[in-house]
Amino acid sequence: MVVYGRRRVGKTFLIKNVLGKHIDFEMTGIENGNFQDQLQNFANKLEEFSGKEIAKPKSWMQALGVLKRYLISLNTKKKKVLFLDELPWIDTHKSKFLGMLGHFWNDWAIYNHVLLVVCGSAASWMINHVLNDKGSLHNRTTQYLPLQPFTLIETEQFLKARNIQANRYQVVQLYMALGGIPYYLDLLKPQQSIPQNIDRLCFDINGFLRDEFRRLYKSLFEKAENHILVVKALASKWKGLTRKEIVQLTKLKDGGGLTRILTELEKSAFIQPYTPFGKKKKGSLYRLTDNFSLFYLKLMEQKGLNNQKNVFLKIFTDPKFRVWCGYAFENICMIHYRQIAKALEINAIFHEFSSFQSTGDETYSGLQIDLLIDRADEVINLCEIKFSNSDFKLTPAYKQTLRDRAATFSAITKTRKSIFTTLITTYGLSNENTHLDVIQNVLTLEDLFQTE
Repeated sequence: MVVYGRRRVGKTFLIKNVLGKHIDFEMTGIENGNFQDQLQNFANKLEEFSGKEIAKPKSWMQALGVLKRYLISLNTKKKKVLFLDELPWIDTHKSKFLGMLGHFWNDWAIYNHVLLVVCGSAASWMINHVLNDKGSLHNRTTQYLPLQPFTLIETEQFLKARNIQANRYQVVQLYMALGGIPYYLDLLKPQQSIPQNIDRLCFDINGFLRDEFRRLYKSLFEKAENHILVVKALASKWKGLTRKEIVQLTKLKDGGGLTRILTELEKSAFIQPYTPFGKKKKGSLYRLTDNFSLFYLKLMEQKGLNNQKNVFLKIFTDPKFRVWCGYAFENICMIHYRQIAKALEINAIFHEFSSFQSTGDETYSGLQIDLLIDRADEVINLCEIKFSNSDFKLTPAYKQTLRDRAATFSAITKTRKSIFTTLITTYGLSNENTHLDVIQNVLTLEDLFQTE
């Protein structure tokens, strides 16, 4: 069984919670450890489980042979459970670890009632070297679990289990800053409000998450500085960037190296490619979707904010804060596209989520739509996403803007489908009965907090 997902998402906790007392041997790779370090680590862990002194093996073939003899000695009819955590760290350069693991599995373990669980935070590595391995591990995976961050409803349930009091608006604020990462959420203190917790963790001089950004990327990727360059470039443009624009901003070469970086960031759930409406895959836009990375780059990294008290409360009136809120809430909506589809009652209808952008010409003004839903029932939902701390007021001028937006989209795309304008906001409309001529659907936080 293969379990993968970004660092801090709770992979190890989940596996130990489920398999705990059934694990007969487990080993976690040493970050930046060399071949000899990993072999010594193996010997130390096998000593713990076997209760016998184990000499450091000279190779992984010898190590796995010792492991095999230990498992045979258990003399039990129950399934023997092995857990290898942070597999990419164990597979050091020229160690032949993966090949020997494949041989161990194919030659003995597969026939002897063994469950082998392998786990890693470098999602792209796990996919390429285990799931899609063309060598001895080819087609050997029975189950795989790409573990994702919590959704909004899961985050709310987690906070309640921790006795942390927060209404749904505050849960969204927290999610915009930290995302649904269980490890970060577990750092919250019940006696502090959400803004107080964010201040303590992110802006205090000793805040645990103050230096998390670089720790996170360096623990996941080789030559992480290039990954950070891409992420910073994406954070600079709310609409997202094409591959060509990424090359221009980062000065990285447009080749296999950039493809690898983009794939690794995507598989680790930091970025997401979107194919704009009416475009082919070559015209994809890449967008930064990791909320913590965005929060760090847009607010935490700003000079003059660190080492102050109550920073998160003080910047509420800052225009940059309001811009960040808008973009982060858009991210939340994109992450919760299944909840949006459920609220619109289109789960049973084939539909595709995408975006749209037109620079405009002498006939039409420019138009950008961050989220639209192209449906098989001859409807396109144009989503208007607004983050507000109160009911959203629909003014006559804004109603006209929405009419013009829908008309311009129809004219530019020449679509024959019906256009539904869909407003996604926190609390809904203050003048709810005056929108039906312009807005066909109004979704609120309650819709985003649904289960899938």
